[in-house]
Amino acid sequence: MSIPNDALHKLAREIETQAVAAQQQIGVTRSQIAAKQREQRLARLTLNELGSLPNEVVTYEGVGKMFASLSLPLLRLKLEEQTKYLDTDVEHLTQRLLYLETTHNNSRDHIEKILRSR
Repeated sequence: MSIPNDALHKLAREIETQAVAAQQQIGVTRSQIAAKQREQRLARLTLNELGSLPNEVVTYEGVGKMFASLSLPLLRLKLEEQTKYLDTDVEHLTQRLLYLETTHNNSRDHIEKILRSR
């Protein structure tokens, strides 16, 4: 039993729409991963620089248009927490990227199968 051409065209268009949406989200997710990785590198570099300083050094944190005094151990703790948070964000975004790439590849495979079956 064969599927009518109109139904095949409609199905192909729907799958193509899903593939395009997945491709767009892949680009967005990749840019989000790159931004989070830049933040990670910056936090790690800052932690490395702070590691060579004695605990008595006065440090400041930017708060809007001002700077607030912050103890060095507290700043280190804050940067370590930020790094952990960014690690989990990158991990979740990587999982999302894998899901989107799988969705995109499956959509392309389905379109090819539809075209071959005609």
